[in-house]
Amino acid sequence: MRVLVTGANGFIGARIVDALRSAGHQAVAAVRDSGATSAQASVRCDFALDVEPGIWQPRLAGIDAVVNCVGILRETPRDKFCSIHEAAPLALFRACASAGVRRVVQLSALGNPDDGEFIASKHRCDAALATLDLDWIVLRPGLVYSAAGAYGGTSMLRAIAALPAILVLPRDGSQPVRPIAAEDLACAVVAAVSPSAPSREIIELVGPRVLGLREYLLSWRAWFRLPAPIVVTAPRWLVVATVAAGEWSGRGPLCRVIDNLLERGRVGADDAPARTQALLGRPPLSLEDALRNRPSAPCDLLEARWYILRHMLTGILVLVWIGSATAGFLLPDATTAAIWPRWPAAAARAAALACSVADLVLGIALLTGRATRLVLSLMLAMVLGYTLIIGALAPEHWLDPFGGLIKNLPIAALLIVLLALEPRRR
Repeated sequence: MRVLVTGANGFIGARIVDALRSAGHQAVAAVRDSGATSAQASVRCDFALDVEPGIWQPRLAGIDAVVNCVGILRETPRDKFCSIHEAAPLALFRACASAGVRRVVQLSALGNPDDGEFIASKHRCDAALATLDLDWIVLRPGLVYSAAGAYGGTSMLRAIAALPAILVLPRDGSQPVRPIAAEDLACAVVAAVSPSAPSREIIELVGPRVLGLREYLLSWRAWFRLPAPIVVTAPRWLVVATVAAGEWSGRGPLCRVIDNLLERGRVGADDAPARTQALLGRPPLSLEDALRNRPSAPCDLLEARWYILRHMLTGILVLVWIGSATAGFLLPDATTAAIWPRWPAAAARAAALACSVADLVLGIALLTGRATRLVLSLMLAMVLGYTLIIGALAPEHWLDPFGGLIKNLPIAALLIVLLALEPRRR
């Protein structure tokens, strides 16, 4: 079969593409960036804009089935739940009905609509799909994980499990989850695209047993081969404050969606494990078996710890840039003249103010998380630029006992590391 997979370069979508290929199908990736997918064939699409069936019609030529696994945890000025989770998918599904592509697999989410707009928008799309004359199947996975990689909320949970010496738990860590391996989810999608699979059904995809969040995190910690931690419980008010800060930042998985899903439990109905097994044709993997089948490597622990280190180092750079800007605005003219001894006083002051404005703009830009790679590149260019200029025009600063210029070198090195490891937007 030739299967169109939307969101094919995501954490789940990439595994679905690989599973379809292993089963002998041809996966056609519908993605924003056609160069960032492992699928052999791809088409460009944009769920923020492609909200009319006519846009999707040409993309369905030669397609036998469609799998939609596009989703966002939080809205941005460009990407809204109403378009990403509803308007664009429904435009695709209506185009399928017109084009005769009957088999549609919708990857939704486990939870209740009152858990927040993330779940509510997904479920509204599911309900609208159910009204179309298609052989549809809606899959609602719980907490999805993989020993072979992580993304978003999965990365955050692995990072918490990998903290040195301690394990920080929201409340007492008793929040129930029924995790399912991403590899099992991908196999379920492969089974669902088959013409002989059930149709016009909603299936909650879950693992074989319920775990407390504490047990889930300790399992990952043991997988990393880390010693037993000191368990620290965070009171609910601190969790709420931390989530509010994550929500304010506008980026990352630390947001109300994840908090609601953990607090309210994502375990599915009583018959969810049996229905998952029926679709897979075998029992789903337990977390213990999945981790045992793929032992951890040193790079796994490094990746998990880098998740938190990256944010910590980025925060330090924000403080340095905004602090430098503030100091620059407050510098007395005499100090400015000392930095630029060969320049006229007015020119030296203008240069200092210009640098301070640039520092402030870049610091705020890095804080917002918008165009991070561009901001880091500009910061690096700025550090190297004024290091070379000051070092050449006022070389005596290389001998500053406080290392004013010398300190720019480790800052430049830090920027290079962050640039090299900053994930590219997909």
